[in-house]
Amino acid sequence: MKLYLDTAELSEVESGVRWGILDGVTTNPTLVMRAGKDHEEQIKKICGIVGNVSAECVTESRDDLIAEGRRLAAWHKNVIVKVPLTPDGLGAGRVLAGEGVRINVTLCFSVNQALLAAAIGAWCVSPFVGRLDDINEDGVGLVRDIVKAYRETGVKTKVLSASIRTPMHVTQSAHAGADIATMPFKVLESMFKHPLTDKGLAAFAEDYKKGRAALAAKKEPAASR
Repeated sequence: MKLYLDTAELSEVESGVRWGILDGVTTNPTLVMRAGKDHEEQIKKICGIVGNVSAECVTESRDDLIAEGRRLAAWHKNVIVKVPLTPDGLGAGRVLAGEGVRINVTLCFSVNQALLAAAIGAWCVSPFVGRLDDINEDGVGLVRDIVKAYRETGVKTKVLSASIRTPMHVTQSAHAGADIATMPFKVLESMFKHPLTDKGLAAFAEDYKKGRAALAAKKEPAASR
């Protein structure tokens, strides 16, 4: 399963790339607004750091979405155009996909919706795990069901587990068979953390210091003792 960041902050993307674990980024208008940057400028900068960058359309009608999707796709070869799971969104996505644009169908909340996304040739579909959990539904269960339906029908559309809230969501998405999980930076950071790792590092560092001290003591001339 590939790991993406759900962010528009360059510093977070740069950290993920530096760690060698990041394969892509998903953005939306809210994240770009929080970053306080120009949409086009920020997307281009992110695309220069990492491949597979989802940029979201904000228009609603089919024709407007097609025009906007073409504009977003022209920004950089790494752009994946996000369209909403609506009749107009899918209609626009079908046209754009036919032109060779990679499409991320977002705001997916059912298997039937995921099947519709696959029908237009979407590159990926984004079921929202956390938002389903918020209303007492099984978000990861939906990911699992979409993966199962896709595999049984030979669908090539990737399943991108979105609205990830916790490290457990990442683990569960992997077990559910998701191709990609996208998450906030704090969740990605927390994946490194385990008390036994910290304890082990501290023990190794202490043993190293003791070993160095013991060697130094052996080399010290007897007269100076």
